[in-house]
Amino acid sequence: MTQTSVPQTPDLAADRARLLELIKDLAVVRGKVILSSGAEADYYIDLRRVTLHHEASRLVGRVMLAMLDEAGIGFEAAGGLTMGADPVATALMHAAADAGRAVDAFVVRKAQKSYGMGRQVEGPDVAGRPVVVLEDTSTTGGSALAAIEGVRNAGGQVKAVAVIVDRNTGAKERIEQEASVPYLFAFGKDELGLD
Repeated sequence: MTQTSVPQTPDLAADRARLLELIKDLAVVRGKVILSSGAEADYYIDLRRVTLHHEASRLVGRVMLAMLDEAGIGFEAAGGLTMGADPVATALMHAAADAGRAVDAFVVRKAQKSYGMGRQVEGPDVAGRPVVVLEDTSTTGGSALAAIEGVRNAGGQVKAVAVIVDRNTGAKERIEQEASVPYLFAFGKDELGLD
């Protein structure tokens, strides 16, 4: 069953503002780095410093849940390619539970297991269920697309891709074109002062 919108936190604007402050303080690392795409950048956004932080994690869940609700995305489970998506999915699952909603989390392995149950998507079964694919940030969209493929192979109905920070490097356009699902993000790199 698809969940409907529920009352948000008393002050979503305050949650967003504080999360943005924490992202700027904890996750933005200045200096030359090589991204997973192979491209070079003058900064790195290490969102695990946020998604695994005691205060920021709760804000991630609330902000992401509100963003998905405001976009009208109905879903029963959320997750993505391990490891960047794992804490985002857990935060969203807990935020939903705090709001009285049942949203499961799942993990997508990079490849299907060759032993045990032989699953690529771990956690509660996604077959026949509306789901959201999550990522902390995306540069090329490759991780989200791999997760979409794994979820669809497991029978899940992908309704959207949602990320905390969009780097404005083409991931949105690629995902929307190749996977035919909406791509949502809580913050753009311009909000981080990275333009």
